[in-house]
Amino acid sequence: MKEISIIVAVAAHGAIGRQGGLLCHLPADLRHFKSLTTGHSVVMGRRTFESLPNGPLPGRQNIVVTHNRHYHPQGVTVAHDVQQAIELATMPGEVFIIGGAQIYQAALPLAHTLHLTEIHADFADADTFFPPLKCDEWTEVERESHPADERHAYPFDFITLKRLS
Repeated sequence: MKEISIIVAVAAHGAIGRQGGLLCHLPADLRHFKSLTTGHSVVMGRRTFESLPNGPLPGRQNIVVTHNRHYHPQGVTVAHDVQQAIELATMPGEVFIIGGAQIYQAALPLAHTLHLTEIHADFADADTFFPPLKCDEWTEVERESHPADERHAYPFDFITLKRLS
């Protein structure tokens, strides 16, 4: 059985995005994302894929979930649902679910691990949200706090949650 992990940056009220992009720019979060996902398969929805500024993420098997049977961008594996995407994952180790909201919703029941970046800010103009977590299903196994600084407008924590059996 494959290890399914979700990786997401979440602000107050479960906010994860606005107008097709990220809520804010946190360089340390981007480095954290890259360090965790490089060398693994990453699963994303079509809109998330199309929001990537440079196309497929290097050093990873990019799997794009879409209902469009004619969608075949170069450098990606196409799947038509999350279960198929997981089955198509060929790189070793964890399969990372990287968004967006509909993909997170479909993958959450399958996930073993959540890698959360908890942004300590409220984005009133957010229009995309992470599904609510059932606290009794997860336990926190790691937390690393980061204050706001000259490169990060908001304080944030890297949190790892594991699903309880």
